[in-house]
Amino acid sequence: MNPLAWAQAWQRALGPAAQAVPPSFALPPGAAPAAFPAAAPPAEELVRIQQDFAHDWAGLCNAASRGELAPIDDPRFAGEAWRASPHNFIAHAYLLSARTLRRMADSVDAPESLRARLNFALMQWIEAMAPSNFLAFNPDAQRRFVESGGESLQHGIANLLGDLRKGRISHTDESSFGVGENLAVTEGSVVFENPLFQLIQYAPRTPKVHARPLLIVPPCINKFYILDLQPHNSLVRFALEQGVQVFLMSWRNPLPGEPDGLDHAGWDDYVEEGVIRAIDVTREISGQRQVNALGFCVGGTLLATALAVLKARRQNRVASLTLLTALLDFSDTGVLEVFIDAAQVQLREQQFARGGLLAARELAGTFAFLRPNDLVWNYVVNNYLKGEAPSPFDLLYWNADSTNLPGPLYAWYLRHTYLENSLRVPGRLTVCGVPLDLTRLDLPAYVYGSREDHIVPWTSAYASTGILRGPTRFVLGASGHIAGVINPASRNKRSYWVNDAPADGAQAWLAGAQEKPGSWWTDWSQWLRARSGALAAAPKGPGSARHPPIEPAPGRYVRARAT
Repeated sequence: MNPLAWAQAWQRALGPAAQAVPPSFALPPGAAPAAFPAAAPPAEELVRIQQDFAHDWAGLCNAASRGELAPIDDPRFAGEAWRASPHNFIAHAYLLSARTLRRMADSVDAPESLRARLNFALMQWIEAMAPSNFLAFNPDAQRRFVESGGESLQHGIANLLGDLRKGRISHTDESSFGVGENLAVTEGSVVFENPLFQLIQYAPRTPKVHARPLLIVPPCINKFYILDLQPHNSLVRFALEQGVQVFLMSWRNPLPGEPDGLDHAGWDDYVEEGVIRAIDVTREISGQRQVNALGFCVGGTLLATALAVLKARRQNRVASLTLLTALLDFSDTGVLEVFIDAAQVQLREQQFARGGLLAARELAGTFAFLRPNDLVWNYVVNNYLKGEAPSPFDLLYWNADSTNLPGPLYAWYLRHTYLENSLRVPGRLTVCGVPLDLTRLDLPAYVYGSREDHIVPWTSAYASTGILRGPTRFVLGASGHIAGVINPASRNKRSYWVNDAPADGAQAWLAGAQEKPGSWWTDWSQWLRARSGALAAAPKGPGSARHPPIEPAPGRYVRARAT
């Protein structure tokens, strides 16, 4: 069969699959995504695109007929088997078609928000239709099938059936990890709990410790142990080794049907009975009038809200604030903004008007499809087509250990942050009975952003420096939302950027920034220890008379798995 016939057969085979799209971030089950308004490229631009495609297609066919197709610099098609015609031609034809479709979407005469949604939807279709995703068109998988005598396909089917039972794609060998066994193993005790969270006090790792403790507020949409994976990459352990006393909130994973469930918990509950309560217990146990506080991702948004509530009450209980890849200004939410519009938020508000839980699988599926090649189709090919077992990877185990969310909390968060961006506006919101004004926060702040973050763009993390009124240090790390944060100092990998000079905006800050090798953790620890008070003998035991230890860390709450 000649290359053109192969390409035509491939196009016919893939045609019926074109309707496959990932679930929408903000839609309840059974609700249809909002239809795109009619939009098309201008006629003259469309003609140019068609002409360019015809020219490139002719060149591709001519090169194939002469046997001069170049190897492709794309991991999906980089295997030796792909270099042989007709497979190389099919890969080239796919990439040419994908470039043309993206060019058409980019040229649509429509608002930027609509073009972003079009491009996102198109990305899902393009990545799903890659010939590497289909056994009939993947020569690497075919070769593996032949060389294994069919065992690779048997293993792939077994992997697929196992994932169907779990309801998700396996990204790692989950049998290699266990919470409290080889993950979240830093020694400590649960010293307080209520229906929302457990508070962990970690055991000191130095003879002397700084008097002022650090309270860590992790995101409630994930489990806390991303900050305490294994000893070599645990931010918690690193802080303890610097002589810092560490307390950490372990949010409860609400499960359906629990008698004291969180079906009706809202943002105010998570602020008052969550963050503020944790601040008070940490102060009481440590005997300190003020604590330092760190918020990661949504935990940073919750923490800043709680501090603004305390400020309105004229209570200064926190001495310094650290924000890691957190949003206070939601003007630019990156790729997530394609999921949010007024109609979708209203659907969620109606769905959770009488309470309920947002299932963990909905958020997990959405975040996976933000990077479909890396987190979806790569595993479809390796696990199912090639029959390979995923390698052990602690971060991906954590990523699969998702949590449910109270529906009212989720609906409030969608409307007042992603949709209306109200947190940044003084007095627009009332939380815990007081008007909210983040611009009154005048405590020292350390704000961190990751340069390749697709969930919290680093420029949006930087925008927090324009809201906070105290002395603020902004640091930019390499890599993405999670890998940028979890960059252990012991490995001395990647780099980070600093700039202490005043700057008019994020890009001006970056233009004057100095790149430093290694982990930003060392920079942060120096900043934190300078605000943690004098050294004194480490506490002899956890808790206090009022808050005795309840159970060893990591506690019960973090072990509850969403089904």
